[in-house]
Amino acid sequence: MQKAVDILTEGIEENKEQIDIIERVLETCFQEENLRGLNFYITVTLTVPEKIRELNRVYRDIDRETDVLSFPMYEKKEIERIIQKQERQILPEVLGDIVISIPQVQKQAKEYGHSFERELAYMLVHGFYHLMGYDHIRKEDKLEMRPKEENVLSRLHITREEN
Repeated sequence: MQKAVDILTEGIEENKEQIDIIERVLETCFQEENLRGLNFYITVTLTVPEKIRELNRVYRDIDRETDVLSFPMYEKKEIERIIQKQERQILPEVLGDIVISIPQVQKQAKEYGHSFERELAYMLVHGFYHLMGYDHIRKEDKLEMRPKEENVLSRLHITREEN
């Protein structure tokens, strides 16, 4: 089976539980969006607030920490065309990069009263759909993106009520 994700750590120790969550969530995302077999993968970097702040400043001109950043390699219409035609990439090709601040995930899980797994899974799904070309700035875009996120989490039985 094709590997859907490369996981890197920067400033934190590698953690098997986190790796398992990432692989399970992104595999479900790939299945849900019919990306299996197209030879795409995602690079996920788990990091610390200082590193994600630097990336946010450099690439988005926003000088503050954040929870997740996504760096897509394709436009939404390109991805839709590839999926529709089932155009398998000859060599493995990165769909994009997701960068997640693990301390921020821990903090938000406590703030929202749910598990670390739920918060990390949500960050991954959220980042994945940004890579797929979805956004949430305009209300109508948010109405398209949020149900997709919740559908994946539901398929994984990862709910907001989980502690």
